[in-house]
Amino acid sequence: MSLRQGVIRLLRIQDTLSLCRVFCRTAVAHSSPLRSPTWSSHPSALGLRMGSWANTPATFARPMSSATAASFNTTDRVQKLRSLMQDPAYNVTAFVIPSEDAHQSEYVADCDERRAFISGFSGSAGLAVVSLHTAALFTDGRYFLQASQQLDSNWTLMKSGLPDVPTWQEYLVKVLFETGGKHGQLYQHLGTCQLTRRGRIMTLIGIDPLVFTATDAKKLETELARVGSSLVPVPNLIDQIWDKRPPRPAHPLMTLSITTTGRSHTEKIKQLRRELEKRDVLGCVVSGLDEVAWLFNLRGSDVHCNPVFFAYAIVTRDKVLLYLQDKAVSDEVRQHLGHEIMIRPYDSVFEDLKAMSSMLTSRKQKMLLGTRSNLALAVAVGQENTIETRSPVTDAKAVKNEAELNGIRQCHLRDAAAVINYFAWLEDKLSKGAQVDEADGADQLQRFRAEQVGFFGPSFDTISSTGPNGAIIHYKPEKPTAARINPDQVYLCDSGGQYLDGTTDITRTLHFNTPKEHEKRCFTRVLQGHIAIDSSIFPEGTSGYILDAFSRRALWSDGLDFRHGTGHGVGAFLNVHEGPHGCGTRIGFNEVPLVPGMTLTNEPGYYEDGQFGIRIENVLLVRNVQTKHRFGGKAYYGFEHVTFVPIQTKMIERSLLSGQEAEWLNRYHEECLEKVTPFLKPGSPGHEWLKREAVSV
Repeated sequence: MSLRQGVIRLLRIQDTLSLCRVFCRTAVAHSSPLRSPTWSSHPSALGLRMGSWANTPATFARPMSSATAASFNTTDRVQKLRSLMQDPAYNVTAFVIPSEDAHQSEYVADCDERRAFISGFSGSAGLAVVSLHTAALFTDGRYFLQASQQLDSNWTLMKSGLPDVPTWQEYLVKVLFETGGKHGQLYQHLGTCQLTRRGRIMTLIGIDPLVFTATDAKKLETELARVGSSLVPVPNLIDQIWDKRPPRPAHPLMTLSITTTGRSHTEKIKQLRRELEKRDVLGCVVSGLDEVAWLFNLRGSDVHCNPVFFAYAIVTRDKVLLYLQDKAVSDEVRQHLGHEIMIRPYDSVFEDLKAMSSMLTSRKQKMLLGTRSNLALAVAVGQENTIETRSPVTDAKAVKNEAELNGIRQCHLRDAAAVINYFAWLEDKLSKGAQVDEADGADQLQRFRAEQVGFFGPSFDTISSTGPNGAIIHYKPEKPTAARINPDQVYLCDSGGQYLDGTTDITRTLHFNTPKEHEKRCFTRVLQGHIAIDSSIFPEGTSGYILDAFSRRALWSDGLDFRHGTGHGVGAFLNVHEGPHGCGTRIGFNEVPLVPGMTLTNEPGYYEDGQFGIRIENVLLVRNVQTKHRFGGKAYYGFEHVTFVPIQTKMIERSLLSGQEAEWLNRYHEECLEKVTPFLKPGSPGHEWLKREAVSV
């Protein structure tokens, strides 16, 4: 049976393709309720229509393991999974558990935290492979330290990107299924294998087609075929061993006015249809949660820290189908969408795509399917009927219009006031000998943000880290393991807010006593990289992949570096991590040039395990720059920074800065004073802190 046939069989496409019966009824009889704190928001101040949303608490916080918590024993869970893998109904040698949900989200709802459930690793990026004898967790450099602390003895940490460390695909092909592999031979377990026509043993690798992209599945199937193995689609096995799994959320949706979005959803759909005509395709499947939210000018709170909701959309030249959970749809939402848009049950997208597939085949027409769409969608519409490409909605969303840019600028000023108030509060507490732990600090920062107009919630869990915890790049403090903030150690705080007019992301690194010379030198090298990105001018067609080296050059001069990207796009009251562009060493960033209207974070860093972490982060807007010449007739671009919180001068080794770098910092501090002072109460601790810190070097 081919992979496609297996998916068809699994999803019962021949009849009703009733996804809800097979996968999506996630409500569990004994599930525990989610925490629902009430967030501060002021829609009237920003001209936003809220309707019933105003009385509905967002669910942007949830209980999760601390990044530094001791590992818990996963033996029982792994054993249950292996028993299920050997069940005759599935009969698989290995099962692959990615981090993503059916929409390939980076941050997922509690009910989709499958990889965290089985492995104990709570980072946002990683993939688990469980075989009958081994369990491996693959993650990138941001999470090496965290994963080493959270994984128990059942797991092997695979540090992706390091020399001699295989990719997870290579691990499956070369390590698990080649005889004599260093992790043991699995061929002896014939109960989970089949024989090919040539008599060779064929192992079966189980995947859930809802959480695997069609692109990844096809590549892996090709690789496995070379060693006599095959992919087999199965219902998600983690769901079957997960007691008290949380239900899938379906919170009320929120409508946004054109004042905030700059364009109506009708205009956006017209633009998408023009793109469909240009590409000579019938329609497009929209599966990314932030893409759906942006396209229809709607927001939700189904996913932690991301104002999105569970949905799919199909846009053709003459129809618009929006697939939503019934409980989330109010009369106001229906009125906002209008009569042209047909609201369908969330689960019925596969059935509708299957119905379209025969028509597409007969007419010899195609549908656009994003490369990050799941395998089940591709099979439903028929892979022969699709053109897989980067979603045109992703591209359109990345380039902000003037209304969105103005909202981004304004929310960053209010956010800067909140961050400044927090640093002033923290400095005062520590100077008086108060005991403040990392979690207390994160909570206090959120209280200051909640005082700001239009605050909706955090854009990610605050990274409040002292000393060695700063070296855990995506550290998350929680009681009771949060460390006391030590004034004699480096303090790194990476945080962000969701506001009704934009999304923020800022990192500052501070010392509340006297920093060591080595800490100052490392900080200054990071600052030089930050300045190099901020002040760069580049020709059109340049990608973040090219600019990334600018942020590392000063660190490289001391033989230092960091294991994460330099920057990512930021949504407009949407996901804090947004593509398709970015700035980093990942080759994919070279495919998308930076253009005016894009947002990009600028966040070089440096980390010493067991000692400290340093990162300096601002949000930038790509803008046009007037140059003396235009070589080759090209336009030239640069950046506008919209984050305005002083960079601590006591952490700087002044002798390392060039005259131009010092001038940049002095101008930046002048901007901080000018732009943020109106948002601070005169004479307040925050106001006084700003005046003390925004000084010249």
